[in-house]
Order: sequence, then structure tokens, then C-alpha cells
Amino acid sequence: MMRGILVGIVLLMAGAVGWLTFDWYRTTHSGEAFGDAFTLVDQTGQPITEAAFRGQPTAVFFGFTHCPEVCPTTLFELDGWLKQLGSEGEDIRAYFVSVDPERDTPEIMGTYVSNVSNRITGITGETAKVEAMAKSFGIYWKKVPLDGDDYTMDHTASILLLGRDGDFFGTIAYGENPDTAVAKLKRLAAEG
Repeated sequence: MMRGILVGIVLLMAGAVGWLTFDWYRTTHSGEAFGDAFTLVDQTGQPITEAAFRGQPTAVFFGFTHCPEVCPTTLFELDGWLKQLGSEGEDIRAYFVSVDPERDTPEIMGTYVSNVSNRITGITGETAKVEAMAKSFGIYWKKVPLDGDDYTMDHTASILLLGRDGDFFGTIAYGENPDTAVAKLKRLAAEG
């Protein structure tokens, strides 16, 4: 009995700290565009800038095509949530930004993303420009060597939600409850 109460208190405190952190970030960054100016390329090789993240609600996920689990799962779930929203979420634009531009050319991004969704656009570019863009969005990434000459990438696994003005609107965590994720996307579509 006492153990259950303690676990409940710890969970309540963790939730409160998470909410306070989100609320602080939202309040301190309210009305300000999120991320710096950038020029990269989309999956068709066409230039894409921060302007793509303005004018409509936006979902942005940073990952890489050689990712074994988190990236394909997240893209598949995001596509499903957008389909579930139907016309209610038709204004939401979704982007998958590579943190591994050495391997993720526009052609590879195009093939990878199109196998999952026609609603998500892949973004890549020169390594230094991708790194600067990811850093400006507060994204963590790190190249991790594997056996031989292979490597993987550690990276932030949350979907960033941006309002119509490009301002921070919230996140969807990896493994988040699907109903909660859909509710966040509905709110983004209506208010973002």
C-alpha cells in the first residue's frame, strides 16, 4: 500500500516537472520563430528554407534512413495520425530532416520517405548546414562508430510541433500514447 502511494507521488511529481518545463519553454519562446534561417534541399533536390515552416502548422522530425527502429516507427505513426485526422489535419505539413546527410542524399530520402508516406517531405543537405539547422532547433545528434567503418546516429526522438508563425507549439515524444499524439495534432491544426 505504502509503496503504491510512493510510486503515485513520484509519477505525479515527474508529470508536474514535465509540464512546468514545457510551460516555461512555451512561455519564454511564445511568439518567436523557432530555429534559425537555413537553406537545404528536399527529397526532390529542390531548395527548401525556413519559410517552409511558416504559414501552416508543421510537424518536424529529425532522424536518418539507416535508423533501425525509432525513425521508421515515428514516420509510420506520424503518417497514421495525419490520416486519422483526415480533413481536420490537412493543413499540417510534416518534414523528416536527416541528421546523417553523408548517407542521406535527396534520392535516398525520397525513396525512404515515399515508402512510408506521401504527406511527409524529406530534407537533407550539406553536413555543416544540416548540423547548424538541427542545432538551432535544439536537436541532439551524435555519430556513434560501430564495428568496421559503419556508424549509427544517436538523436532526439521527439516530433517538434510548430505553429503557423514557426513558433514552438509542443512535442510528441517517441512512444507517446497515440490518442494523446492525435489530440496534440488536432490542437496544432486548430490553434497552431
